[in-house]
Amino acid sequence: MKNIDSATDEFLAAILDSEIYANYKRELQRVKQEPGLKEQVDMFRKRNHEMQSSPDIDFMKLDRFEKEYEDFRANPLVADFLAAELDLCRMMQRINARIVAGLDFE
Repeated sequence: MKNIDSATDEFLAAILDSEIYANYKRELQRVKQEPGLKEQVDMFRKRNHEMQSSPDIDFMKLDRFEKEYEDFRANPLVADFLAAELDLCRMMQRINARIVAGLDFE
């Protein structure tokens, strides 16, 4: 277990040192510098998650949601943060997929 803990610490350090993570943290700080913007981003993310995870897709609701947040998402601070967050999430998904694929895990 000691080897795994050591490798995990090293792996975490590599993630923290990555350009993708650095970009995410930079964009997060930019969003936090604008009063109330982080809260608005959080609300958008919450509502977006609810729409995406709903078992029944209501395309009218989805369309209204897209239109409601169109101007918000056009804000360069918001767009850059969401893009950086997506990059980080995709990196973590790729890492997870590689780990699971490398194991004989049924």
